[in-house]
Amino acid sequence: MSALSFDQATIRLGRRDILSAASFAVREREFVGMLGANGAGKTTLMRAALGLVPVAAGAIRVLDGPVTRGNPAIGYMPQNRTGMAGLRLTGWDVVASAAVGRRFGFGGLDKAARREIDWALDEVGARALAQRSIGELSGGERQRVLLSQALLGRPRLLLLDEPLISLDPAHQKSVVEIARRICDDLKVAILFSAHELNPLVNAIDRVLYLGAGAAVIGPVEEVVTGPVLSRLYGAEIEVVRIKDRYFVMAGDVDVERDAHRHDAPHGHSHDHDDAHA
Repeated sequence: MSALSFDQATIRLGRRDILSAASFAVREREFVGMLGANGAGKTTLMRAALGLVPVAAGAIRVLDGPVTRGNPAIGYMPQNRTGMAGLRLTGWDVVASAAVGRRFGFGGLDKAARREIDWALDEVGARALAQRSIGELSGGERQRVLLSQALLGRPRLLLLDEPLISLDPAHQKSVVEIARRICDDLKVAILFSAHELNPLVNAIDRVLYLGAGAAVIGPVEEVVTGPVLSRLYGAEIEVVRIKDRYFVMAGDVDVERDAHRHDAPHGHSHDHDDAHA
């Protein structure tokens, strides 16, 4: 059984096909990294799996069932996490707000709910961090707390949308390692979107690359190649591999790194077409 499958699925925003007759599957208990240029459809694909964006043709299935909004089998960590730095709530309170399904009414949580929150925080090593104000945490610490929020209800599929944005290499490494451990220990399938492959390359089982309305999934060494990425980017691409690092080059531009470098100082990035999903 697949955790997530697309069968000739077309997702259309306005007059543009973000995905066109795309077919692929994320297996149960598999860690898949999802990459693609801005506007390739990474966020939109996740929102379609959540039932928030309609499918124009074909079908999407989650754990061999139809897509439904509010599916408890899916844990979701959205890309847009602005405003957290100004909150005075503790990390525990922020996670608790999701446990009750409304924004800040968590005073009446029962013991079982509190144990579930503590369990989720323990899974990401954030129980102590969660006692501090969410606004006082570093970016990497905040991401760990928010990742625990996605674990509430013990989902079987995690959709993590750009959790590495604006993190330094050490915090990126920590978040990826936690995701890998969650996949292994909790037997959860993970779809983890990112702008750059290298932080993920030694942790993921396969890579899903989006571009030009198409989706290609497979082992990194088979997907991240010049011919495949030239088709997805619609430009001549050369892939340079140095040990375990991949450089995706269009002329002298590293299209995974340089195209998004301008976003980093602002604390978040925009997948331009996805932002309107």
